[in-house]
Amino acid sequence: MRLSAVDLACHRGGRDVFAGLSFAVASGEALTVTGRNGAGKSSLLRTIVGLVRLAQGKLSLEGGDPELTLAEQAHYLGHQDALKPSLTVAENLRFWAGFLGTPSVDVHPALTAVGLDELADLPAAYLSAGQRRRLSIARLITVKRPIWLLDEPTSTLDASAQDRLAALMRAHLSEGGLILAAIHGAIGLETARELRLGEADS
Repeated sequence: MRLSAVDLACHRGGRDVFAGLSFAVASGEALTVTGRNGAGKSSLLRTIVGLVRLAQGKLSLEGGDPELTLAEQAHYLGHQDALKPSLTVAENLRFWAGFLGTPSVDVHPALTAVGLDELADLPAAYLSAGQRRRLSIARLITVKRPIWLLDEPTSTLDASAQDRLAALMRAHLSEGGLILAAIHGAIGLETARELRLGEADS
């Protein structure tokens, strides 16, 4: 599988966020997207997953499922942890599994992987910021999708949770997945290539 971008441009709020952006990332590879606040890191990920309109250029996915769109083959982990506070930890994950097309999946292995198995029956309203982030990460491994688009994935995570995430990312790559991650610091993927965006303000 290979995700390619040629001459991408994004316009938001009457200005160019980025333009002339090209890159490629293949199965087993990770690409970190860096740059100062406002350079367009989040906008790039949102453009790839279809949440922001592509103003110019071409995105293509080779080797994916021809019956599915790029967005349907990608997980997007944004800044907000989209959780229903009245549902338990396990119920939230089951909701997302059903929403993403895998309603009968067992969510407990994913909860164990992110260290939330003992909180499965706790309403999400009582989770800390770091625990909410870990529950969002559990979604990535509950429903298998080859492309992970991660926006500041280590935000609010303590050192132990960051180590867990790094291990999950390495496992995803070893299984042929690919990762694009907008970051400000290291995320434990030493082999990742870097795409540095320009200095435009956002």
